Amino acid sequence: MVKLTFEAGAQDLAADLDAVIALPFGPFGIRCDDGAVRELVFLPPGTALVTPRTAIAGAAAHALRAWIDDPELPFPVPLADQGTPFRRRVWAEISAIPRGQTRSYGELAARLGSAPRAVGQACGANPFPLVVPCHRVTSATGLGGFANARGGWLLDVKRWLLAFEGAR
Repeated sequence: MVKLTFEAGAQDLAADLDAVIALPFGPFGIRCDDGAVRELVFLPPGTALVTPRTAIAGAAAHALRAWIDDPELPFPVPLADQGTPFRRRVWAEISAIPRGQTRSYGELAARLGSAPRAVGQACGANPFPLVVPCHRVTSATGLGGFANARGGWLLDVKRWLLAFEGAR
């Protein structure tokens, strides 16, 4: 999985994606391999859009736009097998958080018999944001980080997503 840092070269990185679509919170990237989505990625404001280059990227783009209209819809596109067994357990716990609700890193850690920092690292490594709604995980004292960021536009995206879902 490629971790994107979006300083210089973000446009070059976006060109390497199978699609970049416009969602209400900003540009969103899709990377596919072997008939499955390999990675979904938040992109910085101003990133150029890329028309889906493959059928699977087109299906993922359609499903993501449909999610904006109805966040209860399941994501019908296959996801590539990713992550360690621990990260998969964390992502399963995150996926079980109902829309409009949040859980803290500590709450998830207690459920998993782990540490909050390990849960945070698994959240930051989530290759399928929106499908695995890591934006629903917060710190015990507030918003927390998001996609390995502690400030800037990514936290604006997290705020937008939580407000969109009606979370308090």
